[in-house]
Amino acid sequence: FKRRWEIVKDFISVSPLKILEQSSRRGLGPGNLGVLIARAGVGKTACLIHIALDRIFRGEKLIHVSLEEGPEKVSAYYNVIYNDLLKALNRSDDDEYRMRIDRNRMILAYLNQSFDLDRLEANLKNLAERLDFRPNTLIIDGLDFEKAGRDTLEGLRKTGRTFGAEIWFSALSHRHITETNERGIPHPCAAIDDLLSIIIQLVPEPSGIFLRLLKDHDKPGDPNINVRLDPNTFLALE
Repeated sequence: FKRRWEIVKDFISVSPLKILEQSSRRGLGPGNLGVLIARAGVGKTACLIHIALDRIFRGEKLIHVSLEEGPEKVSAYYNVIYNDLLKALNRSDDDEYRMRIDRNRMILAYLNQSFDLDRLEANLKNLAERLDFRPNTLIIDGLDFEKAGRDTLEGLRKTGRTFGAEIWFSALSHRHITETNERGIPHPCAAIDDLLSIIIQLVPEPSGIFLRLLKDHDKPGDPNINVRLDPNTFLALE
């Protein structure tokens, strides 16, 4: 246990989730939806994988739902991020960490627009009944927020509540769409921000990539709360 807590402590010090240490509830929570908004290529998937590793190293179970890549590619990406993490923490590889990733993570891929709520719920039920695998966190990477609409998000929130899991998404924004709603939430989450408990934006700047907390449960995000990430590893700096 002591060793596990050491890696967790080390990881928290460089995790992008550091941004939530300063938030009101210090996390998302079961049955709630959180989203990372960024333009293409800024690092949404890498940040989602950091969220995943944070949960896994805390001993929680996680399902990574990919709508764009097959399981092998997702798994390879975890390996890259994990190796970057070891390097940043100056730690050597350890079978225990890899075993924990393999044991506490499942990857589900729904390619060619085959994703729907009924299918996801059937898979979650199946994993619970057959393998006794009940996730604390779902990561859904690649959901098209422009097409998904309110019904899908409401359905996913209900799924999270039914299965007792928090759900994190990535959402693609565009350089040419700069409007925000009256609460400062940008496209493509402006019309459904009431369904999202935490909204984080990844903003590329010359000195690095910044995470900004735009919504913190029932409060607007504090503009002073931001975390700078290394643009190569997406680990928190300073």
